[in-house]
Amino acid sequence: MATATLNGTVIAEAPAEDIIHIEGNAYFPPSSVKAEFLENSPTPYTCPWKGECQYFSVKDPASGELLQDRAWSYPTPYPTAFDRVGKDFSNYVAFWKDVQVTE
Repeated sequence: MATATLNGTVIAEAPAEDIIHIEGNAYFPPSSVKAEFLENSPTPYTCPWKGECQYFSVKDPASGELLQDRAWSYPTPYPTAFDRVGKDFSNYVAFWKDVQVTE
């Protein structure tokens, strides 16, 4: 089982075989992420090969603090990105270093 944990609280959990690895980041299936800890961020970014990114701020369950842009996903990746990754990773969520990912 793979987990994403912030200050002792699991905010995403999925079977290890459901995780997609892209550029050193573990992407969790959308259904495995606890949405109450994510808030859409207006930060714009477009990856040259993956497409338009949606950033999220992550709510720290311990302090209630909103950690800006600590998670992201690609709602509609470029079709060529599927070929490069080998799977459809639409809406899969990855986390920045504040969130501890274990597999």
